[in-house]
Amino acid sequence: MLRRLIPVLAALVAAATVLVPAPAHAAARVSIANPDGDAVVDPTYATTLTLKGTGFQSIRGGHGGIYVFFGAVRNGWQPSKGGATGADYFYVPDSESAENQGFQKFVAFPGSDTADSANGGTIAANGTWSTTLTVPGAVFDAYDRDGGSRSIDCRQLTCGIITVGAHGVTNASNETFTPVRVASLSGSTSTPSATPSATPSAGSTATSTPSSGTAGSTASTAPGTTGDAPTGAADVPVAPAGPAALDVDRGSARAGNVLAFTGSGLPAGRQVTVVFDDGAAAAGPFLVGADGRIVGVITLPVTTAAGTHQLRVYGVDDPPSVSFAVLEADVATTVATEPAAAETDDSRAAVVFVVAAGLVLLLAVGQLAWRLRRSRRAA
Repeated sequence: MLRRLIPVLAALVAAATVLVPAPAHAAARVSIANPDGDAVVDPTYATTLTLKGTGFQSIRGGHGGIYVFFGAVRNGWQPSKGGATGADYFYVPDSESAENQGFQKFVAFPGSDTADSANGGTIAANGTWSTTLTVPGAVFDAYDRDGGSRSIDCRQLTCGIITVGAHGVTNASNETFTPVRVASLSGSTSTPSATPSATPSAGSTATSTPSSGTAGSTASTAPGTTGDAPTGAADVPVAPAGPAALDVDRGSARAGNVLAFTGSGLPAGRQVTVVFDDGAAAAGPFLVGADGRIVGVITLPVTTAAGTHQLRVYGVDDPPSVSFAVLEADVATTVATEPAAAETDDSRAAVVFVVAAGLVLLLAVGQLAWRLRRSRRAA
């Protein structure tokens, strides 16, 4: 009887393993603050930024971690989507050693075999990390895998913080871009810009490598819908097409919905990013057309509270913004998204209870059968 029960028990255990859902992984986000608490860098002087990440994937003992850069990106820049350094994303060069100039940081996985070379700390088990990054100024030369270079001017392009998988490990969960603004800062919080002197080796980003915000803001990874490769200031026309303005489709302004927007009066040829609130969501980069217009969409987080919210363009002087009312998420949207984590715990508990009850029942039946057989032999 017990031999017959063994396959049944094994099947129940296997079913429990399949039915228990994996925990959800929050989207990676980065918050940025200069010494004044703003997500702004000086165009002429070096600026020290304090960065804090949340929702990143932390792999105990995993090889590598994340690289943290300052630079610009284009559509499909992520290495997990085939993006390549010097072609799809561009960053300030620096050496890979822990004692570099601070233009690049390496944040390691806890217990990684590469942790000795980390100069940005480690990613905690809960997916958080913090470090500082030095931005030498608004203009820098970026290098590709073959050693070729091109000038990047963040006064004409949308630049920001880039995070990618480190040491040859491509990790889509840890790829983010967080735009920042370029504006003159007080001399007391900046130092004369240093010229990047190190060229990154091909191996540093060959297979590894956003969000936006104001002071202390965060933004989830937001792929752009239009855009082109960054170019130097000499290649980009900057004449504005009229008064800058931004408008949204107010009828679709509901938490969890995709919101359409249009921008006009922007400098033709500029690369810009559109940010919701203080970086709760972002879209771009977008390349402004010859008519000074951009058209795109952005997904409003399902957790957005009902009330007045703001959409803003980053990447131009006097960026236009628009305030509008957002309604609460539809019931169907809320049910499909927010309760997922709670349902995970409830379903796991239910599965464990069913399996445990089944095991107890089977053991009781087996014991009863054994007693009956024993009593018959005694009789």
